[in-house]
Amino acid sequence: MNQIAADIAQFPRNARWIGDRNRPTEGEPPCPYLRKSFFVDGEIQRAILTWTALGAAEPYLNGKKIGCEFLAPGWTDYRRRTQVITADVTDCLHPGNNMLGAILGDGWYCGDLLGAHRRNHYGKHPQFLAHLEIEMQDGRHLSVTTDSSWKMRYGALIASGIYHGETYDARREPDDWCSPDSAQRSWKPVHVFPAYTGILQHKLNEPMRITETIPTRRITSPKPGVYIFDFGQNLTGFCRLKISGVRGQKITLKFGEMLHTDGSIYRENLRGARCVDVYICRGGGVEEWEPHFTFHGFRYVEVTGLAHQPEASLLAARVLHSDLRPTGSFSCSNKLLNRLHANTRWGWRGNSLDIPMDCPQRDERLGWTGDAQVFIGAAAFHYDVRRFFRKWLQDLRDGQRKDGAYPDTAPSIPRHEPPRAFGNAAWADAGVICPWKIYWHYGDKEILAENYDAMMRWIEYQRKTSHQLIRPRTSYGDWLCIDTAHLNFSPVPSELIGTAYFAHTTELVARISRVLGHQENARRFEALHKDIVSAFQNTFVTPAGRIAGYCQTAYLLALAFDLLPTRLRPKSFALLLELIEMRDFHLTTGFVGTPLLLPVLSRFGRSDVARKILLQKDYPSWLYSVINGATTIWERWNGYTHENGFAPASMNSFNHYALGAVEEWMTAYLGGIRPLSPGYKKFLIAPEPGEGVTSANTELLSPIGKIACRWKIRGERLMIDVEIPNDGRGSLKIPAAFRSVQPVAGILPPGRHRIEALANSPTKQNG
Repeated sequence: MNQIAADIAQFPRNARWIGDRNRPTEGEPPCPYLRKSFFVDGEIQRAILTWTALGAAEPYLNGKKIGCEFLAPGWTDYRRRTQVITADVTDCLHPGNNMLGAILGDGWYCGDLLGAHRRNHYGKHPQFLAHLEIEMQDGRHLSVTTDSSWKMRYGALIASGIYHGETYDARREPDDWCSPDSAQRSWKPVHVFPAYTGILQHKLNEPMRITETIPTRRITSPKPGVYIFDFGQNLTGFCRLKISGVRGQKITLKFGEMLHTDGSIYRENLRGARCVDVYICRGGGVEEWEPHFTFHGFRYVEVTGLAHQPEASLLAARVLHSDLRPTGSFSCSNKLLNRLHANTRWGWRGNSLDIPMDCPQRDERLGWTGDAQVFIGAAAFHYDVRRFFRKWLQDLRDGQRKDGAYPDTAPSIPRHEPPRAFGNAAWADAGVICPWKIYWHYGDKEILAENYDAMMRWIEYQRKTSHQLIRPRTSYGDWLCIDTAHLNFSPVPSELIGTAYFAHTTELVARISRVLGHQENARRFEALHKDIVSAFQNTFVTPAGRIAGYCQTAYLLALAFDLLPTRLRPKSFALLLELIEMRDFHLTTGFVGTPLLLPVLSRFGRSDVARKILLQKDYPSWLYSVINGATTIWERWNGYTHENGFAPASMNSFNHYALGAVEEWMTAYLGGIRPLSPGYKKFLIAPEPGEGVTSANTELLSPIGKIACRWKIRGERLMIDVEIPNDGRGSLKIPAAFRSVQPVAGILPPGRHRIEALANSPTKQNG
C-alpha cells in the first residue's frame, strides 16, 4: 500500500490541462499541435520533463521527439486515474531560445472504442499537462509548465485513431514546428481545461515501443495497380513507408491478416475497424513516414496509389508492443511444436499493448479478463510481466463495482457497463488468479497485498449472489468450445463453471490470507471453501463420479480444482479419459477447459495422452492451425481451413492468445521446469519424454537465477543436462519409463549436472 502512495505524481499548482475545445468531437478530427517558446539564460545542469495526457501524446523539445514510446501515457480508466511519464531531457536543451511542444491524439480517451463511431467514452477532447524543471549550473531553477500562454494549430495529421488508422498529408507539415526559430503565423491560443479530478500516477508498466523491424518477404499483384506486401508473420504495429513521390500523390495502405484464394486481402473479420493508413506526398525527394497514434494487426498490406511496380523497400513492418524483458525459452525436436511455440510468443507480443488485449486487428482490442487469467502462467515464464500485470490489476480494481463484482474487461469503459458485464465466472476471477500467479512465479507478496481487499470483496459478492453456494448462470460458459449447443457456448452448465471457480478463488484467497498473515481470514475462507465444495458435489456429481454436462471441461474443472472426494477422483478421471477416447484423442474444450486439459492429464499420470492430444494435426487441435499456415494463435480452432475457407467473420481473429495457454504445459512437462514454491526458490526438474518428441531445451531466467533443462534421447539412453542457480533448490525426477545410470541425489546442488538414464522397456522408447 505504501508503494502505491509513492507512485502518486505531483505537478506545480500553476500547471494546466491544455488543448483545443473547438475541435470536432465526432467523425475523425485532426490532431492538435501544441507548443511554448522559452528562454534559458545560462548553462544547464539538468532538465526533467514530467508530462501526461488524456488521450495520447508525443512531446517534443527543440524539434526532437522525447523518448521512443508510442500511444503514451497508455490506457487507464481515466475516470479514476491516468499515468505520468518522466524523462531526462538535458541533452535536448541549450542556452538561449528553446521550444517545448506536443502532438495530441485521441487514443483510448476520446477515440472509437467498442465498435466504429462510438467515441468519447471518457471525454471529448484530448488534453496535455506538462512541467519542465531546469536546474542551472549556478543553482537556479527554471520552470516551464502548460498554461494559457501556449499556442496551438493543426498540421499534417488530418485524422488518427486506433481502429481506423491514420491520414497524413505531408503538404501540411508545419515547417520545423517545434524549432525555436519556426514561424509564429497560424498559431492561436490554447484552451485551458478544468482541473483533472482523477489520480495522477507515475507510469507503472513498461512503455510501448518498436521492438523489431521486419522487411517485406514477398509482393504480389492480384489486379493492376494493387500490390500485396507479405511480411511472413502476423504481427501488431504499423508500416514505415519510404517513397519518392510527386506532390499530392496519395498512397493508401490497407491491413489484413489473411488472403482470399484469389490473392486479394481478407479484411471481413475487421468488422467496423477500417484499418487504413493514407499518406499524401509532399514531393521533392525521398519521404519517410510512419504513423503516430494507431496500430494494426496484420501480415499483409494492400498498397494502392503507386505510379509503378514497387520495390520491397517501400514498406517495412514495425513490431509494436509493451517492451517486456524476455525470461524464458523453449525448443524441441518437433518442428510443428516449435512453430506452435513461436505462434504463442508472437500472439502474446501482438496482444500486450499496455494491457493484455484480446485481438489487435478488429474493432475490439479490449483487456478481457478471461483471456488474461488463462494465459498469465505462460506469459510469466517467457517474459517478466510483474510491472505489466501490476498496472493492469490496478485497472481491474478501478473497474470493480462497490458490491465487489469485477468487470469483464479492464480498463472498464463507461458505455460497456451493463450488469451482465460484471461478475462473470472465469473472467472476473482474474482479480484473484492473476495476483496469485504473479506471486507464484516471482515471489512478490506486494501484489497480493495490493489486491487483497478487492479479492475479499469479490469472494463476498460471489457468496451473496449464490443460491446455497451455487453460482447463478454467467455470460460466457466454456467460451468457443467444440461441443457447442449453439453459438459459442458448451454443454457444461455455466452454474457448474461459476461454482467451480467460486471454490477455486475462495481457496486461493485462503492461501493468500496465510501468506499475508491474516490467519483469522484464512480460517474463514477455508471453511467457506469446504462448504462450496460440498455444494458442488451435491449438485453436479453423482455417486458414480459422473459430472453434469458430461463433457471434457466439466471433468477438468472438478479434477483441476480438487472438487471431488478422493475416492471418486479415479472414477471421474476414467470418465474423462473415456470422453477423450470417444473423440479419438482430440480436445473439445474452449477458453475455460483448454488450459486445464494437459496439466490434469499429466497430474493423474497420463502425460502420454496429453502428448497425443497435443500432437494431433487434424481438427480440432493446436497443430491444425499450424498446418493451415498460422503464425500466431487463432481465436477459433477452425479460423481457416483449406477445405472450408474462413470461419464466420463476425468473430474470427487470427491473433488471439488465449488458446496458447498450452505453452505453460509445454515448458513444465515437455521442458521439465516446474516451480515448487513461490519465486522458484524450490523447483522440480522433471521432463516427460515420449513419442513424437526426442529432445527439448528449456531455459528460465527466474528470480533466483538461470534454470535450464536440456534433454535428449539417443537409442535407449536419456541424457539430461541441468543448470541450477546458486540460490536454488532443484529436485530432479527421472521419468518413470527410465532408470538412472548413476546415483542421483534428491536435491541437486548449484551448478551444471549431466544425468543419464536407460529405458526400462526399450521397445516402448524408440517411437
